[in-house]
Amino acid sequence: MKGWPKIPLGLRLFVLFFALLLLTAYFVFDTIEAEIKPTMRQVSEETLVDMANVLAVMALEDMKKGQFEQSRFAQMLIAFGQRQPHAQIWQVGKQSISHRIYVTDDKGIVLADSWQQDIGADYSRWNDVYLTLRGKYGARSSADPYQPGASVMHVAAPIIDGEDIIGVVTVAKTNQSVEPFITQAQNRVFRWLMLMGVVVLIIGALVAWRVNQALYKLADYAEKMGRGDKAEKPQFRVFYEYSQLSDALEKLRTQLDGKDYVEQYVQTLTHELKSPISAIKGAGEILQSPISAQKQVYFAANIEGEALRLEQLVERLLLLAKVEKQPHLQDIEAIEVDALIAYVLSAVTVKVKQKQVVIEQSVDAQSVVHAERFLLQQALINLLDNALDFVKEQGVIQIHVTQQERKIEFQIFNQGPQIPDYALPRLTERFYSLPRENGVKSSGLGLNFVEQVAKLHHGQLTIGNCNDGVIVKLTLQTP
Repeated sequence: MKGWPKIPLGLRLFVLFFALLLLTAYFVFDTIEAEIKPTMRQVSEETLVDMANVLAVMALEDMKKGQFEQSRFAQMLIAFGQRQPHAQIWQVGKQSISHRIYVTDDKGIVLADSWQQDIGADYSRWNDVYLTLRGKYGARSSADPYQPGASVMHVAAPIIDGEDIIGVVTVAKTNQSVEPFITQAQNRVFRWLMLMGVVVLIIGALVAWRVNQALYKLADYAEKMGRGDKAEKPQFRVFYEYSQLSDALEKLRTQLDGKDYVEQYVQTLTHELKSPISAIKGAGEILQSPISAQKQVYFAANIEGEALRLEQLVERLLLLAKVEKQPHLQDIEAIEVDALIAYVLSAVTVKVKQKQVVIEQSVDAQSVVHAERFLLQQALINLLDNALDFVKEQGVIQIHVTQQERKIEFQIFNQGPQIPDYALPRLTERFYSLPRENGVKSSGLGLNFVEQVAKLHHGQLTIGNCNDGVIVKLTLQTP
């Protein structure tokens, strides 16, 4: 909606992922906390059942003899209650016995107590004793008088003589005794949840970042396509869906560019071919009529010149078309700049001598440019050829090369007339050219070609007037 802040998709995915992770962690921890205590108590109760039954079997003989209060079993219970284990269980210290054991007769009267508290008391109404004396499973849970908020679990087992229940053995254990282990388990679970949460969040952040980067790459590629800039198709190794979208965009670009390219070229080429074809046609018609030998030579030369112009136009169009359709550099190599400039100058030697031009160079012998050799050579030849067309007789052309890290700049200054203001923004348009001193019209493709080469090298071409002439700068970003 209008006015709402634009939040990147990757960030939105990460926030959603983070919220789901928090919700999941909360439910997991809450479930564990809700289940762990009952489970521990169930395990504890199961152990108490076994223990009570073992003691009930051991107490049978002394119970049958009578005088249970002075029996060896009763003395053993007292000794058991007084023991100090000094045990270390999973980093939890145990210094005293947490179980209480008491024995009642068939009336529910306490005969022996490991804590020596309620001997002689009537426990017949307590559920553990009451239910057990009636042949049922006897268990109860009551408040712990020594620890407010805690409870004590009592589990009883019958002392059976034949078919008669002659007494009850109850084993009691406070639930508070297992709290340290529950807390320790909860802390371990919480730490692992936190650790796994952090790891998952980091992974989620990386995935969100990669999603965002992929979208930015595709958006940048689409924008460059829209502007007609040189753009290399982004590659995606992990997100194959993005690769499919990237391929589809490139295919779309190829189709649209091909349609527009052919339409535009047909129009411009038709316009440019009209002039030389008309000249050739007119010269041919004149040659068919009776004229002097001198005029025949003149019109034949005219036909040859126009044919050469057509040939150059076609060659430059083919070269420009190749560069415009080339999405990225293909054969990058290290090129020594001084050797490059020497080659370019050798290509225009004849023209330099004809106009008696002075060439001044300022090139570092150690400079090296990483570029596609053929394209860079042709671009510099075009710039130098253009400068020779406009430099005044016996004028000066200066070639200056500067290099800073991954950036290199070629400057070509020609002494001569300045470019009209109206023409400056149109110099790199296809088929646009200014008249030369000799009246010969160029193809108007040279500077457009240089601009395409600059874009392929992630650079730019700038043309401007300066004192006593024109200066052209070709800047390249080298890998």
